[in-house]
Amino acid sequence: MTNIILFGPPGAGKGTQADILKEKYNLVHISTGDVFRYNIKNQTELGTLAKSYIDKGQLVPDEITIDMLSNEVDKNPDAKGFIFDGFPRTEAQAEALGHLMDDKDSQIDAMVALEVDDEILVKRLLERGKTSGRPDDADENVIRNRIKVYYAETAILKNYYKKMDMYYGIDGVGSIEDITERLSQVIDKIGQ
Repeated sequence: MTNIILFGPPGAGKGTQADILKEKYNLVHISTGDVFRYNIKNQTELGTLAKSYIDKGQLVPDEITIDMLSNEVDKNPDAKGFIFDGFPRTEAQAEALGHLMDDKDSQIDAMVALEVDDEILVKRLLERGKTSGRPDDADENVIRNRIKVYYAETAILKNYYKKMDMYYGIDGVGSIEDITERLSQVIDKIGQ
């Protein structure tokens, strides 16, 4: 099994690459945002619980998020591995995810981060904003703040996974194919 955490600032191309990698390596892409939306929309027990926190403007406790991710892993017993996207965000979450995978007789193999210069990200997101309809892609100040928040959150995890020799920074600039090739070299190496 190959399990990776895919990271990258807004506009780095995570979604595009996750779609390619899940096909290429037969991995299951678990986007925390999608998992939350699914559970809330379908009014699962965990979704209802998560919504009660969200409605009050509070963060959903890690235990609820981990339980949702555990259910996603259990739904895919034949998976060759997972791409975790949007989780973990803190060291406590990283440890919880590690325990979750231990409980499933598996492990996290790497944190792979797409690295892109801020100015390129801003340009990409403003361009995406013209067609995405997402208000957070149309305002440069909001974009710059999202990028700042990403780095503030990720710096902790970068150090956490570096200490375990599991952090891989990938140049996220170039053609989609070039970036896929760089990611594949890491996945092929850790999958051996």
